[in-house]
Amino acid sequence: MITGLRISTVWVLDQDSAKEFFVDKLGLEVLTDMTLGEGGMRWLTVGTKNQPNVQIALMVPGQPSLDPESAEQLRGLVSKGVLGAGAFNTDDCEADYRRLSERGVTFLQKPERRPYGIEAIFRDDSGNWFSLTQAFDKLDESADWA
Repeated sequence: MITGLRISTVWVLDQDSAKEFFVDKLGLEVLTDMTLGEGGMRWLTVGTKNQPNVQIALMVPGQPSLDPESAEQLRGLVSKGVLGAGAFNTDDCEADYRRLSERGVTFLQKPERRPYGIEAIFRDDSGNWFSLTQAFDKLDESADWA
């Protein structure tokens, strides 16, 4: 029986740069940073304090999971900025938008009201885009659902 999601991969172009972005700009924590075996693959994961059992693996496209041609195609898609990598929850989208903008995070969309909450869209340093969403409580009568 599946009980939850533990690790999700975000494809990045450079792990050191991605680590700096996710930790220094977004405020996530490094959960794992090690090399698997001598000369092996670097296993780098980050996550939030509030969800210690959910990890984001910051992976460069390549071996062992991808052949060279597929890895090159994936690097092209990442750098082109066409991949959406996920959605981060926030309890105050407007405040986080201001704070992250001051840290140099590039936003594609300012906070806007949506049927499900307030959402802003930003890019990481590799080109992936993410939603930053402050969800409306299902019982929130003041939400504008139009």
